[in-house]
Amino acid sequence: MSTLDIFFHSLGTAVVASPVLLLAVLGLSLLVNRPFSETATVRLTQMSVLLSLLPAIAILIAMLATGIRNVPIEFGNWVTIPEQAFHFHLKFTFDRLSIPFLMLSCVLCGVVGEFSRRYLHREQGFARFFLFYAIFYCGMVLSSLAGTIETLFVGWEMVGLSSALLIAYFHERENPVRNGQRVWTIYRLSDAALLIAAITMHHMVGEGDFGGLMSSGIWPEGTAAVTPSQALLVGTLLLIGAAGKSALFPFSGWLPRAMEGPTPSSAIFYGALSVHLGAYLLLRLSPLIEASLALQMMVLSLGAISAVGGALMSRVQNDVKTSLAYASLTQVGIIVVEIGLGLRYLALIHIMGHATLRTMQLLRAPTLLRDYNDLENKIGSRLKQPSWSGVRWLPQSAQRWCYRFGFDRGFMDIALDRWVAGPFVKCFRTCNEWEHRITCWLSREPDANTEEGSPDLANDTSQDISTAA
Repeated sequence: MSTLDIFFHSLGTAVVASPVLLLAVLGLSLLVNRPFSETATVRLTQMSVLLSLLPAIAILIAMLATGIRNVPIEFGNWVTIPEQAFHFHLKFTFDRLSIPFLMLSCVLCGVVGEFSRRYLHREQGFARFFLFYAIFYCGMVLSSLAGTIETLFVGWEMVGLSSALLIAYFHERENPVRNGQRVWTIYRLSDAALLIAAITMHHMVGEGDFGGLMSSGIWPEGTAAVTPSQALLVGTLLLIGAAGKSALFPFSGWLPRAMEGPTPSSAIFYGALSVHLGAYLLLRLSPLIEASLALQMMVLSLGAISAVGGALMSRVQNDVKTSLAYASLTQVGIIVVEIGLGLRYLALIHIMGHATLRTMQLLRAPTLLRDYNDLENKIGSRLKQPSWSGVRWLPQSAQRWCYRFGFDRGFMDIALDRWVAGPFVKCFRTCNEWEHRITCWLSREPDANTEEGSPDLANDTSQDISTAA
C-alpha cells in the first residue's frame, strides 16, 4: 500500500468513524442514565460533524490534485454465507457523486444541530433528540459513501428508524405516535423491496458491489454490465425502495404526517436530506436505468406524476410545513425526471440547491407570519398573490377536481389502505384462522371460534386499517 493509499484510507476511516463514535457516546450516556449537559452534547455534535467534513474536504483536494476519480475504502467481509452466495462486504466509495452529497449532509446537519441548540433549549427531550439526530447523521454518512448495497441498507435503515422516532418525538400525544407508526410501516414496505434487490444482485453478479453492476465503477461514465431484463428486475425493486423513502407516488401520504416532529427534524429529514435519499440512490444507479428502456419510462412517469401531484397538493394546504413538504415533493419529482433523462450532473446540482433552500425555508417556518407582516410593513402595502393565468383555461369541473385531489392529498392514503393494507391484513387474518383450526383439529380440542361464531373478519380488518390510518 502506497503512502497515498494510506493517506486516503486514514482520512476515509475518520469520515466514517466520527458519526459512529458520536452515536456510541450519546447512546451509552443515556443507557447508563448519565446524559451530557446541553452544552457538552452540542459540542460533541459539532466536533463530530467537523471531523467528518474536514477529512472529506482533504480527500476531495487530494483527488483533484492527483487526478484520481475513485477512492474505495474497504473493511472486508463481515458476514459470509457460502451456501447462499451472500457476503456482507463493508465498502465506502469517494467519487464525484458521494463527496458532494456527503459534504451537503455534513453542512446541513451542522446547521440544524446549531439551530436545535437554541430551539430545543431546556426541552425535556433534548438529549433524546440529539441521540436520534446522531442515528440519522450516521445513517446519512453511511448511505452517502456506500459502495455496496448491503452497506447502503445499513445506512438506509438508520435513516428510516431515526425518522420514525423523531416523528413520534412528542410521544405523550397520540397523533405523533400513530403517524410515526404509519411512516415506519411504509418504510418497511420500501425497505423490503431494497432488501430483495440486494439479494437479487448477489445472485446475479455474485456480489453487492455497485461497481459489479457497471462495466466500470467510476461514476458517471459507468455502463451497466447486466442484461436489460436483469436491469429491469433490479431497477424496479430499487425504484420501489426509492419511492418509499422519497415519498414519491403512491407513497406521498406519509409526508404531511412526518411534520408532527420538531421543526429542526422536519427541515433536515423531509426538506433536505432524507427526502432526497431515494433520488440519490437512483442517481448512483443511473447507468442501470439507461440499460432498460422500460425502466427508464417507469422512472420518467413516476417523477412526472409525483411532480404534478406535489404541485397540486402544495397549493391547497393550510399549513406552511405541509405546503413546503409537498413543494419538496414537486422538486424531487423533477429531479427524478432529470435522472430518467440522463441529466446526472444537473440532478446532483438540483439536489444540493433544493436541499439548502428548503432547509432555510423550513427553519424559518415558525416565524413566517411575523416575516410576512414585517415585509408588508416595510413596503407599505399588502403583498399581491397573483393567480396562475392558466387556471382560466380549465373548465370548472376540472378546477374542482384538482382542488379536491390536492385537498385530499391525492387519495393516496385511501388507495393504500384499500388496495394494499386491506388485502394484506385480510390475508394474514385468514392464515391465522386456518392455523387455529388446524391446531384445534390436531389437538382434538373444540374450536371456540366455531362454537361462538366466527369473528367478523371484514369489520376487524376495517377497524385495523382505520386504526393504522
